[in-house]
Amino acid sequence: MTTFEPSHSTTSNMMRASSHDAPSMADQLPSINFGFDDLRSRMNQFTARFDEFIEKGRKRVLEERNSFRMNVAEVQEDQRMKKRDIEILQLKQTQHSQNLSKESAETSEMHGAISTLTTQRDERLAHRDALKSQISEVQKSISARREAQLKHRRYLDGQSRYNEPELDFWESYLGLRIEGLGQADRLKFVYTNVCEREWEREAWFELDTSEREYKVLGLRPKVERESVDGVLERLNETRDLAAFLKAMRELFVEALK
Repeated sequence: MTTFEPSHSTTSNMMRASSHDAPSMADQLPSINFGFDDLRSRMNQFTARFDEFIEKGRKRVLEERNSFRMNVAEVQEDQRMKKRDIEILQLKQTQHSQNLSKESAETSEMHGAISTLTTQRDERLAHRDALKSQISEVQKSISARREAQLKHRRYLDGQSRYNEPELDFWESYLGLRIEGLGQADRLKFVYTNVCEREWEREAWFELDTSEREYKVLGLRPKVERESVDGVLERLNETRDLAAFLKAMRELFVEALK
């Protein structure tokens, strides 16, 4: 008995026809609602909250960083101020030490000055006592000199009546006149008739008698100083004024020749 087997193409056509006519299994599955819109909304909300969280975190980090920087700056400023305070305190300490040293030196110097002043005071007191003693001796000497001067003046007054005729004689004989210079111890002696060419020409000299040794202070015309000193020296030795006046006239006559 021969068995009939359909061919492959026939079988395929039959299956395609049956599958087209039969309902799909996917159509037979129950419908499922996944909620994509709600999921999308929830994801958007999550994204917004996440962005807000990130933004808040970034702000918090910035604030904390700024706060940290401010704290660091404040700490640095505190350190700088403390360092400055330390430097000021060190400077004050140095100045205080210098002041103490200076005050110590000034104290020592003051003690030395007090000791010196005390010594000077004692010396001056002793010198004052010595001066008092000397003043007493000088006063006694002055009193004695005054008495001697009075005696000498009395003698000069007694001799003046003899000197005046002699002075007149020398003034006429030597062509001489005597002038005052406004000082008791200075006289000016003026000669005339000392120059043969100029009979009226005058010659003069100033004599200082304030000390024991007489001095010629000025003269005209010019005469050798050595000659004047020689004549003056004889006057101081002999006190012979007449000889001195005669010698001075001779010097002027010689100088004017």
